Parts: sequence; C-alpha cells; structure tokens
Amino acid sequence: MEIQLKEKLKKIKLLAMDVDGTLSDGKVYYSKNGEELKAFSIRDGMGIELLHTFGIMTAIITHETSQIVTSRAMRLKIEHVILGSKNKLKDLFSLCEQLNLSIEEVAFIGDDINDIPALKAVGFSACPRNSIKYVKDFVDYICEQDGGNGAVRELAELILDAQERDIFSIFKNN
Repeated sequence: MEIQLKEKLKKIKLLAMDVDGTLSDGKVYYSKNGEELKAFSIRDGMGIELLHTFGIMTAIITHETSQIVTSRAMRLKIEHVILGSKNKLKDLFSLCEQLNLSIEEVAFIGDDINDIPALKAVGFSACPRNSIKYVKDFVDYICEQDGGNGAVRELAELILDAQERDIFSIFKNN
C-alpha cells in the first residue's frame, strides 16, 4: 500500500459505513408475507468486531429506515446509527462534533452517488469493488471484495494493519 494512504489510515478513529451495497449486497428479498430480508457477511461482522477490540469506533449512516439495519447494528454493537439520512455529509459532521473527532480521523465506505460528498470529505474513503463508476472516481481505495461480501472486513484489516495492530493477539490467551 502507498505510504500516503497508510499515513491516512493511521489517523482513523471511526469507520462510518453505508448499508445497502456496502454492508449488504444491495439486494432486497421479500418473503411471501411481504417481509423484507437482507443478507450480511459474517466476515464483515468480524472486521467490525476487530475494530472495536482495538478501540476504533464504528457508525452506520444510511438513507434507509429499516428495522433490519437496527437489528444488525445491535448485533454488531455499532453504537452510532443514523437512519433516514438525507445528507450523509451533514450527519457525519454532526457525529464528529458529538464524538470530538476531526473529519480526518474518519474513514467512510460507500457505494453510490449519495455517498460521494462524505467520501470526498473524510480522512480515508473506500468503496466496494462493485460500486458504481462515479464513486470509484472519488475514493482513496477500491476494495477487492464486493459490498456485502467482505469489503468492510477488507477495509477494517487495512486500518488495523496501518495502525500496526496485531489482530491475532486477541486469540493468544484462548
């Protein structure tokens, strides 16, 4: 990885994430009773858990207002969840103010046009491999993995590697 990108990653204290197309594969499934379902990657979940273990905060900022997102956030112990966001950048600045962080201490991963303002503002920006072309033009890093299939885990590992965190150390006493 480029030295310049690694230096940006060393400063990260918060990973903020979009949901559809990033934490999920962007597909919505409906049961015969009309219940909405989404698929999430267990690997992404472990990446978020690893970030928490090493003191990196996480947040979800999504246009969506689904109970599915709330349930997934609770399961992953993501404390900062902003649903129904009409302006992700404004919400991200508000969250930074609340957490006493500078925007340079934030990484953001998103996949679509409504994520671009936030992606352009943060200290480190990333998108899944299967993001739309316009997003790829604005990010620091394009993941090798697709949204909902390990992109968030990949970014989590990049952050932890740049900060020289030994992810295996948490298993040595087990």
